[in-house]
Amino acid sequence: MIRATFPIACVALLASCSSQPARHVASPDRDAEMFGRITSLAGEWESAEDAGMPYTAVFTVSSGGSVVREVMFPGHPHEMTNLYHMDGGDLVVTHYCAAGNQPRMVAREVRETAEGTVFEFDFESVSNLRAEHDHYMGNMTLTLLRDGTIRQDWRSYGRDGKLTEPTVFGLKRKGGS
Repeated sequence: MIRATFPIACVALLASCSSQPARHVASPDRDAEMFGRITSLAGEWESAEDAGMPYTAVFTVSSGGSVVREVMFPGHPHEMTNLYHMDGGDLVVTHYCAAGNQPRMVAREVRETAEGTVFEFDFESVSNLRAEHDHYMGNMTLTLLRDGTIRQDWRSYGRDGKLTEPTVFGLKRKGGS
């Protein structure tokens, strides 16, 4: 009997040592608060600064309140979509890139700072990555600033496996100050 269970125990031990990141246990109050901060973004947003390329994003709550859809550069050739939702106890975002791939990132950390609420999304996986794609998104930091604006710091992985410098978008509500 011991011989028969030993290999099974080894397989179970090896399976528990996988490289998958630790997942959060779902907590309805924590999840509602965390996802509620994302749903509060519903509306139209525009560049917060006058310098640089004009930028617009539209956030909508969809699918019975379980998903927030962000459309970046709506109506432009490089329009992209991000879908935010809970997966158990994890807040995830899937970025539907203009390059044609779809990286999935998980909020590994959500913290309060003097600046505001910071969501640190880290790479988990990517679908539809093709040889002609020279990059894919690797992580995104979403900061809900105390003045009502938001900042997104996007970093991608190049084919060499290195993270790029961040591309930063500062947004304010359209028609707001």
